[in-house]
Amino acid sequence: MKSELEYEFQPGSCQALYMPKHPTKLKLASWLILATMLMGLGGMTSVLAGNTHQIKMVAEEVDPTGNLGLFAYRMMQHQVVDSNGNTVDLSGNYSTVATIPGPTIVMTEGDVAEIELMHQFNPDNPKQEHVSLHVHGVHYDKESDGTLKYINLYKDESATPVLSYNYRWIAAPGTTGTWAYHDHNMNSHNGAEDRGLFGALIVNPASGLLLQDINGTGSGNALLSQIQKEFVLYIGDDAFWGMEINNANGVQTALGANPNLNAQLNSDIRIHLIALGTNFHQFELPSYTWIDPGTRRRISAKTIGPLEKHVFAINASQSASYLDTAFSSKLLGMKGQLIVD
Repeated sequence: MKSELEYEFQPGSCQALYMPKHPTKLKLASWLILATMLMGLGGMTSVLAGNTHQIKMVAEEVDPTGNLGLFAYRMMQHQVVDSNGNTVDLSGNYSTVATIPGPTIVMTEGDVAEIELMHQFNPDNPKQEHVSLHVHGVHYDKESDGTLKYINLYKDESATPVLSYNYRWIAAPGTTGTWAYHDHNMNSHNGAEDRGLFGALIVNPASGLLLQDINGTGSGNALLSQIQKEFVLYIGDDAFWGMEINNANGVQTALGANPNLNAQLNSDIRIHLIALGTNFHQFELPSYTWIDPGTRRRISAKTIGPLEKHVFAINASQSASYLDTAFSSKLLGMKGQLIVD
């Protein structure tokens, strides 16, 4: 159903505007400005009419017979339906087993995700009764917060051993970015993010233009189509965790802890940093520079705090180490390699 705004102002049309019969120059200028603004709104309605992502995910115990106490999300199905009803099945791009980190969901401004989460833990363990998806950065209503009743004062928004739960995320205009999602309900309101139940949502701009250039050269916004690989690096309190996305075919590969990032020489890559846990971190990638978003400052290091994120694009010109030089992180050996060949 179209909104009231869409009924009144169709994209590319000013038919709903009332123009005075003999406007003054001032009034005419005002009407022209208003017409331009409303045509912009008409363009925005096309952005709002995006694709629908129909997703089924499972939360599982990674090591149910051991002592690790780790859990993970697994993608069972991801289909994208466009406004004409055409469907593309992306399910084959994901691992067939649960991974840490969890699947990276990639959307575009204007898209909507409808996600069914299923619970596959030990049904006899009351501490594992609830599991959820709580996302940052995008829009949702009170049904999709993914928290417990004593937090949201509404209801437990969890999958349980006997019942799945459905969430609806809206990548509205202005939500472009890289956002964490994680469990918020297992054991307590803090959830099990620290036990493996986390992943990322990337919302790409509808324009196809990145918010940064490559290497901070000042050459202007880069095209999303230039990026050959995406690396999502989660900065935990004791290790980096990585996920790779090959943009040529959409295939995702979980890279594990303190991973090597493999890139082809002179290819353009995008690195998404998401801080987890409670510590502040000092991420460094010597031999590379990029523009700190919102500034004109060229950097090769970034301080990042809990659930903050930082995204930048570089041209893979040489191999280098990446590391967290914060004191406790350095002691724990939090580092890895960008390998360019």
